[in-house]
Amino acid sequence: MTKHAIGIDLGCTNIKAVLMGDAGAIIREWRGDTHEQDDRAWKNTIREVILNFQQDCPEVTAIGLSAPGLANAENTCISFMPGRLPGLENFNWSNHLGQRVFVLNDAHAALMAEASFGSARNFRHAILLTLGTGVGGGILIDGRLYQGMDQMAGHLGHITVQAGTHLADVTGMPGSIEDAIGNLTIKGRSLGRFENTSELVAAHHRGDAFATWLWLDSIRKLAIAVASLINVLSPEVVIIGGGISKAEESLLQPLRAFLELYEWQPGGKKTPLLLAHFSDNAGALGAAAFALSKT
Repeated sequence: MTKHAIGIDLGCTNIKAVLMGDAGAIIREWRGDTHEQDDRAWKNTIREVILNFQQDCPEVTAIGLSAPGLANAENTCISFMPGRLPGLENFNWSNHLGQRVFVLNDAHAALMAEASFGSARNFRHAILLTLGTGVGGGILIDGRLYQGMDQMAGHLGHITVQAGTHLADVTGMPGSIEDAIGNLTIKGRSLGRFENTSELVAAHHRGDAFATWLWLDSIRKLAIAVASLINVLSPEVVIIGGGISKAEESLLQPLRAFLELYEWQPGGKKTPLLLAHFSDNAGALGAAAFALSKT
């Protein structure tokens, strides 16, 4: 019997929702503005979307919600997310909706989407790195999402690739991969020349020497981070997602070349490097998949 689930991805700008079957087929989807500062509005919007989906499909057996921040141990709320989405921290969605809702970090949800229906589907051990405004990620061990103590596992962007710098990222880590490649720092790293990574890559394609140096230096640092993660976790596959992954071969080709230098390859065995299958709907699909895995 087919199980149905609802997945909600609550972002600071948009809310995305899907109604899906247990094989990942999207039956219905919805998207709307968050209105971040008005928590009453986005809480009620999510309630209405869920109720509408349930009217269309009374057989819904699971509800999942992804959001930025750290989930609590019971996956009932986001327990830590300072400075954004006021009203989110410690808000119990199950109490709000009167039915069980499984809550998890948005990057963890993206990994669940890939593990359930995407590029990690046929693997039991995987790493996902999401490259966007910052760098997030997730870890799959023995086919299960690894969340760790206080759900902090998977913050792969906060590993150091340049320890000598005095600059620290949002977690206090000096010289992190998030600061080396994330959109958040591109203006500073490019001395004000580029507002985002898309502009940087376009200039690289035009033959701009400074842009090429900066882009390849960022990817070299990413390769060091990926090789370090491979040494620690020995995954079957490394998946790259997030907005920066839209650079595709402009990212993957030099990343693979640098990994030839840095990755430990005993017996000549390389760890496959794949692009994420999902983009916009990853959080909602992953939240639904996570909820299904718990029911």
